[in-house]
Amino acid sequence: MKAFNRIFAVVITAIIAVFMIANVILLTDSIDSGRPYLVEISRLAREMENGTAPDLSACEYVTGVEEFSEDFYSSHSDYVIREIGGELYRFDYNAQGGTDRTTLILTVNAVIGAMAVMIVGVMLYIRLKILKPFEQLSDVPYELSKGNLTAPVKETKNRFFGRFIWGVDMLRENMEQQKERELGLQKDKKMLLLSLSHDIKTPLSAIKLYSKALSKGLYTSPGKQLEIAESINAKADEIESYVSEIITASREDFLSLDVNNGEFYLSELVNKISIYYTEKLWLIKTDFTVNGYTDCLINGDIDRSVEVIQNVVENAIKYGDGKSIEINFSEEDGCILVTVMNSGCALPDTDLPHIFESFWRGANAENEKGSGLGLYICRQLMHRMNGEIFAEIKDGFMCVTAVFGKV
Repeated sequence: MKAFNRIFAVVITAIIAVFMIANVILLTDSIDSGRPYLVEISRLAREMENGTAPDLSACEYVTGVEEFSEDFYSSHSDYVIREIGGELYRFDYNAQGGTDRTTLILTVNAVIGAMAVMIVGVMLYIRLKILKPFEQLSDVPYELSKGNLTAPVKETKNRFFGRFIWGVDMLRENMEQQKERELGLQKDKKMLLLSLSHDIKTPLSAIKLYSKALSKGLYTSPGKQLEIAESINAKADEIESYVSEIITASREDFLSLDVNNGEFYLSELVNKISIYYTEKLWLIKTDFTVNGYTDCLINGDIDRSVEVIQNVVENAIKYGDGKSIEINFSEEDGCILVTVMNSGCALPDTDLPHIFESFWRGANAENEKGSGLGLYICRQLMHRMNGEIFAEIKDGFMCVTAVFGKV
């Protein structure tokens, strides 16, 4: 805002300077314009000496020619007296010519003033309607980065930032809900782990007791030893079931994947992907082709569908050879298949069945950063949209296909 204020001050100074320079030029021109009316008077005098009647239609300054009479010297305008052929003639003139200098000065000042008002008005509008609302948002990202998610963003009907402010507030609310959900999950998991840990202690104590008894030879009967062995095995199975519950609890719901299923046009999905990746892939010199398709309504969540295709394309950029990425479309059994193909697939065939598993990374990902969750998230989202996703390798091309239900 301070930089804009400095620019505003410079513009005001420039406008004042233009006013002053224009008026100085006009006034100077008015004073130092010379006496061009004398040229016209001389021309008329020569015409009259040659016996020609004076023609005032072409004169800008001379307004009349009067022959000597009783009221010869009582003209209301400026005049010059010349003797022509022994007679006196009075030439009336207007030193300013056909244009009133005062009117010209006022007109120029009015035009400059109107332009100044318009410029100042536009700059004030930019300051009040664009820069000031944006300045009020300058601290929001900083507060969000610190984890301050409770303070709401004030809504406004600003035509430039209204939707942006609404989006920032939605982001804040989603982050706050995500934080609360994460805290709730952590609490539930901790309680579950504590409960299961307590439950494990009972069979574990029994196993230790049986083992100690066996080590000291308290049970000499083969039948009793068999009974103790079966008891140990049963307690071990019980512990194994608790461990399975712990593993299941640690793997489930570690991601919050909300899906709002509805209907949207395939073209909407394609346009969102094309707009973003056409320029991005052009910059890294990767051929990007979106083949033809027939537009139709499909089931799912448009935002989540875009997320799925983006994840797949990002994988194609990361793990391909950077030469080409292609998106194809087909229809089978009432479903729309969207296939992303990239050249230079280095994934072994043995790894293909595992690429949609959580935290799994293929042999071709050793030198690439990642968590192994991208395609796992894609599958979870597609399942929640009643769709499917699968992958295959064809002639060195990695092909990942998302299957959407057609309306």
